[in-house]
Amino acid sequence: MSIILKLEEAGIFIFSIWLFWLTGYPWWLFALLFFVPDISMLGYAINTRIGAITYNIVHHRGLAIIIYLIGTFIHTKEVQLAGIILLSHLSFDRILGYGLKYSDNFKHTHLGTIGEK
Repeated sequence: MSIILKLEEAGIFIFSIWLFWLTGYPWWLFALLFFVPDISMLGYAINTRIGAITYNIVHHRGLAIIIYLIGTFIHTKEVQLAGIILLSHLSFDRILGYGLKYSDNFKHTHLGTIGEK
């Protein structure tokens, strides 16, 4: 993954941290919820196709934005929080090279193969 893409993801991650700060929730809650989106990897217990589907649905930036906007429009901080956590989590994942998955192998992502430089 190129440095420019990592910088872009870092910018989005910092933006999501700022959004979280605006909510007024305590920082321990951010830490507690940060890895919750990885529950979507349980689909890999069935097979790689199902795992890729569940992972990709939860780790799609569009879903994070939609959830955040729904929370904004219905004035519900908890829903906004879910969108913020999801956005921060997936941006952090992408900084580390974890992209959206192909169905053949967990390590095969739209950003390349995890672990290869």
